Formats: sequence, structure tokens, C-alpha cells
Amino acid sequence: MRPLRLDAPTLRVAANLLGLAESANVEAFADTLRNLVAGAKDPLAAAVDASAAAMKFLSDAPPVDAEIFALWGADLALAQRLGWDAPVPLLATAIAHASLRRGAAGKRPRPGDPDWTDAVAGAYAMAAQEAFALAGELSRRSQALLASKPKLRAKGAGRVVELLLDDDAVSPARAAKVARLSDRAARRLFDRLIELGAVRELSGRPNFRLYGL
Repeated sequence: MRPLRLDAPTLRVAANLLGLAESANVEAFADTLRNLVAGAKDPLAAAVDASAAAMKFLSDAPPVDAEIFALWGADLALAQRLGWDAPVPLLATAIAHASLRRGAAGKRPRPGDPDWTDAVAGAYAMAAQEAFALAGELSRRSQALLASKPKLRAKGAGRVVELLLDDDAVSPARAAKVARLSDRAARRLFDRLIELGAVRELSGRPNFRLYGL
């Protein structure tokens, strides 16, 4: 993940990735965001304030895109206050949970709603629990992959193991290129890793497969 940067260039890149028009006030918004985060009473309040401010900043943008930006901004603010090196995608993974919906119509909470603080607190609680469980599972799988390394005979197998530890998914074609293996040798290496229980096939396809923890 990229190092944390609560500044205009970071905000501009995020907005551009969402296809949002650049704003002449992005520098001013960055200043506003830093002040909100620094002045918030706790990390949760920083996330709430940052996301609500982001929605106002992008009031002319498509609501869905503005909300994605706002949820990302909340995670950025949370990471800033907690002293993390980089933000972790948490809020967007849980904010749509059925238990957080409000009223008879089951309205999904959105940044700026009167009860947004309660919704953010509930979403972060669920997301943190899930992230902790996932981290534990990935740690176990990583150890299994590392334990399989001495059993791999293919040249370049160590580099493939590093790829699998660094990335969410790796294709045999990419592994072959990086580790200087033939396509056939790369496929056989992944078959061996599957046999050892060190990786999983993620795509479910017979061709152009992807492997990961």
C-alpha cells in the first residue's frame, strides 16, 4: 500500500481514479481535511467528519462516485489519527450491512446523515472484526506457503513464492516471466503448490487461471 498522504496530490489522484472532475479548490479542501482530522476528538470522529466534508466537496459529482470518495476519505482520516503508515479499506466493506439500515424502508446510511456517526461506529466494528479474522487466516496460509518452499525443485520457485506473498493473485504467465520459467514449468509449479496445499486457484476457470493465498 502507498504511504499515507493527507494532501492535495493524493486527493486529486483519488478523484481522478473515480472519474471525478478536478476541482480548483482541492488544495483548500486538503487544508480543511487536515484541520478536521487534527481537531477531531478521536479517530472515529475524524473519519465521520472527513467523509461528511468529502460529500460536500463533491456535491456536484454523481452521488455514487462522491460517496466512494467519501468512504475512502474516512479510512484515510482514521489511518492518519491512528498513526498507520497507510489506510486500510474498512468502511466501504461494511457500511451496506443489513444491520445498519434505518427506518421502515431500510435506508442505507450515507455520509452526512444525522445518524452517520452511529453507522460509522457500527461499520468499523464489523469491518475490524472481519479484517482481524482475515489477517489471521492469511498469516496461516502464508506460513504454509513458506513451509512448502524447500519442497519445490523448480528454478525460480523462490521468486514465485515471493510474488504470491506480495500480490493478491498471480498468473502462471506472470510467474514464468518474472522467475524465468517456461510456461509449462510455471504451470507445473502451481500444480505442485496446489498439491501441497500452499495456494488456491482463484478464478475457477480451466484456462488463464489465477492463484493466491
